[in-house]
Amino acid sequence: MCGGGPAPGMNAVISGVVSEAYRQGWDIFGIYDGFSRLGRGEKNYIRLEPNKISRIHQTGGCILKMSRFNPTKKESDLRMVVDTLSDMGVTHLVTIGGDDTAHSSFTVSEYAKKMGRMINVVHVPKTIDNDLPLPEGIPTFGFETARAFATTEIQNLMEDAKTSNNRWYFTIAMGRTAGHLALGMGRSAGAAVTIIPEEFPQDKIRLQQIVDIITGSIVKRRLIGKNYGVAVIAEGVIEKIAEDDLKELGPLALDEHGHIRYAELDFGEILKQKVLAEVARLDFKVTVVDKEIGYELRCTAPIPYDIDYARSLGYEAMQFLLRGESGALITIQNNQAVPMKFEDIRDPETNKTYVRKVNINSVQYKIARGNMVRLEKGDLDDPRIANAFRMEQEEFKNRYKYLFDDEPTI
Repeated sequence: MCGGGPAPGMNAVISGVVSEAYRQGWDIFGIYDGFSRLGRGEKNYIRLEPNKISRIHQTGGCILKMSRFNPTKKESDLRMVVDTLSDMGVTHLVTIGGDDTAHSSFTVSEYAKKMGRMINVVHVPKTIDNDLPLPEGIPTFGFETARAFATTEIQNLMEDAKTSNNRWYFTIAMGRTAGHLALGMGRSAGAAVTIIPEEFPQDKIRLQQIVDIITGSIVKRRLIGKNYGVAVIAEGVIEKIAEDDLKELGPLALDEHGHIRYAELDFGEILKQKVLAEVARLDFKVTVVDKEIGYELRCTAPIPYDIDYARSLGYEAMQFLLRGESGALITIQNNQAVPMKFEDIRDPETNKTYVRKVNINSVQYKIARGNMVRLEKGDLDDPRIANAFRMEQEEFKNRYKYLFDDEPTI
């Protein structure tokens, strides 16, 4: 069963599970539409056999469809899910999804025990956001494919901006609370500047701070004769913005799990208008195009790395269940399967899975930051840059020094 949004490699996980389960003589059902049908008492599934999955590992999307239905919100939904699975004769459940699906599957298993039923569960962590709490350096499947596809898009936008001249692209990159994907695509493609939520240690920032960072990048590139570029902004930055400023983005819609639906906010357009207002007083000729990159990454065909990785995860998920175990995420570390128990990766206060953030002290971030063109603390004493901002040196310094007050040491 698959929950949340799709990611490259989901069909490869299914392939890995089915191949090993069939070899062991198990009957395998593929449940359609996540928990949503089960929560309504509907037995909507397909029998999965090798002849039905022989080539799916090379394809994008998900043959079982998906939903974000949250069965943990109401006890009646939980009971219905357990009753429906039991009526189907299900004794083991493999879920493929992100942190919300992991939490839901664990809760279903625990509730089944209270009802005197036994449904062993194992979860295969999936998200192109790469923000599940795996050990550092171990990606979630689908991330590398999404990064590769997005890198090509950013490179094409960079070339278009260069060819058109005087053009900037503001690219809002998918990533709910962490900046892994934005940083990955920006670093690989050589974007002019990438902004991620982890670079701001304070809980909340003003929208103007993002505007000032981007404006600084535009000015500095202009000074080296490049009046064009691409700025990549992780959508998770939205959660950092102060509530008063957030209202400018429009009404906030929430999904089944209480998360903001970023796709329904016109973050790029608002950034565009505010930055254009800043550069207008500098007498720059710049056009800005805002573009979201996210949905087109989720169902692309997986690269070979993710095909192999995802099939291995599916195989190891079955090995976990064959041993009679339950209640863990399957990871592969140093080419060995390492189950991570749900209770070890769950925040006891929120009861939700911990989120893995970008380590801003990592080599990868240091390299990425060093290759960006953005205002740095030393620029505050540069009269050439102050002049480009049409300010006296002291005025320029006082205006922009706040950008570095809380900046972490890199």
